[in-house]
Amino acid sequence: MKALVVLALAGFSSLALAEQADAAAQPQSPAVEQYTYGMKLDIAHVVSTTDVSNVCGVVPAQMTYEDSQGQRHTLEYQVMGSGCTGG
Repeated sequence: MKALVVLALAGFSSLALAEQADAAAQPQSPAVEQYTYGMKLDIAHVVSTTDVSNVCGVVPAQMTYEDSQGQRHTLEYQVMGSGCTGG
Protein backbone atom coordinates (compact mmCIF):
# COMPACT_ATOMS: atom_id res chain seq x y z
CA MET A 1 0.00 0.00 0.00
CA LYS A 2 2.83 2.40 0.90
CA ALA A 3 4.47 1.71 -2.46
CA LEU A 4 1.26 2.66 -4.23
CA VAL A 5 1.07 5.96 -2.32
CA VAL A 6 4.73 6.70 -3.08
CA LEU A 7 4.18 5.99 -6.79
CA ALA A 8 1.10 8.24 -6.86
CA LEU A 9 2.96 11.08 -5.15
CA ALA A 10 5.90 10.68 -7.52
CA GLY A 11 3.54 10.86 -10.49
CA PHE A 12 1.87 14.02 -9.20
CA SER A 13 5.19 15.70 -8.40
CA SER A 14 6.54 14.96 -11.89
CA LEU A 15 3.38 16.50 -13.38
CA ALA A 16 3.85 19.60 -11.23
CA LEU A 17 7.48 19.90 -12.34
CA ALA A 18 6.44 19.54 -15.98
CA GLU A 19 3.88 22.34 -15.59
CA GLN A 20 6.51 24.58 -13.99
CA ALA A 21 8.92 23.86 -16.85
CA ASP A 22 6.23 24.70 -19.42
CA ALA A 23 5.45 27.97 -17.63
CA ALA A 24 9.14 28.89 -17.49
CA ALA A 25 9.62 28.11 -21.19
CA GLN A 26 6.81 30.42 -22.31
CA PRO A 27 7.94 34.00 -22.92
CA GLN A 28 6.63 36.41 -20.34
CA SER A 29 4.81 39.44 -21.65
CA PRO A 30 6.58 42.57 -20.51
CA ALA A 31 4.93 44.90 -18.02
CA VAL A 32 3.48 48.00 -19.67
CA GLU A 33 5.41 51.18 -18.85
CA GLN A 34 3.77 54.59 -19.18
CA TYR A 35 5.80 57.01 -21.29
CA THR A 36 6.64 60.36 -19.75
CA TYR A 37 8.16 63.33 -21.56
CA GLY A 38 11.96 63.22 -21.50
CA MET A 39 12.11 59.51 -20.65
CA LYS A 40 15.40 57.97 -21.82
CA LEU A 41 14.67 55.02 -24.11
CA ASP A 42 17.04 52.32 -25.33
CA ILE A 43 15.27 51.03 -28.46
CA ALA A 44 17.30 48.66 -30.62
CA HIS A 45 14.42 46.95 -32.45
CA VAL A 46 10.69 47.72 -32.61
CA VAL A 47 8.69 44.48 -32.41
CA SER A 48 5.16 45.86 -32.78
CA THR A 49 3.04 48.99 -32.47
CA THR A 50 -0.68 49.67 -32.10
CA ASP A 51 -2.46 50.38 -35.40
CA VAL A 52 -4.16 53.79 -35.18
CA SER A 53 -4.80 54.27 -38.89
CA ASN A 54 -8.60 54.07 -38.50
CA VAL A 55 -8.87 56.10 -35.30
CA CYS A 56 -9.64 59.81 -35.15
CA GLY A 57 -8.42 61.69 -32.11
CA VAL A 58 -5.86 61.21 -29.37
CA VAL A 59 -5.77 57.59 -28.22
CA PRO A 60 -3.47 55.38 -26.15
CA ALA A 61 -1.07 53.27 -28.21
CA GLN A 62 1.53 50.69 -27.29
CA MET A 63 4.94 49.86 -28.68
CA THR A 64 6.78 46.65 -27.88
CA TYR A 65 10.52 46.86 -28.44
CA GLU A 66 13.82 45.22 -27.60
CA ASP A 67 16.60 47.21 -25.97
CA SER A 68 20.32 46.90 -26.74
CA GLN A 69 20.55 44.06 -24.18
CA GLY A 70 17.81 42.04 -25.92
CA GLN A 71 15.20 42.66 -23.20
CA ARG A 72 11.60 43.26 -24.31
CA HIS A 73 9.65 46.27 -23.11
CA THR A 74 6.14 47.56 -23.78
CA LEU A 75 5.59 51.29 -23.65
CA GLU A 76 2.19 53.00 -23.62
CA TYR A 77 1.85 56.56 -24.89
CA GLN A 78 -0.73 58.94 -26.35
CA VAL A 79 -0.86 59.40 -30.11
CA MET A 80 -3.08 61.20 -32.60
CA GLY A 81 -4.89 58.68 -34.78
CA SER A 82 -4.50 59.16 -38.52
CA GLY A 83 -8.09 58.21 -39.39
CA CYS A 84 -9.49 61.76 -39.32
CA THR A 85 -10.73 63.16 -42.61
CA GLY A 86 -11.43 66.84 -43.25
CA GLY A 87 -14.78 67.58 -44.61
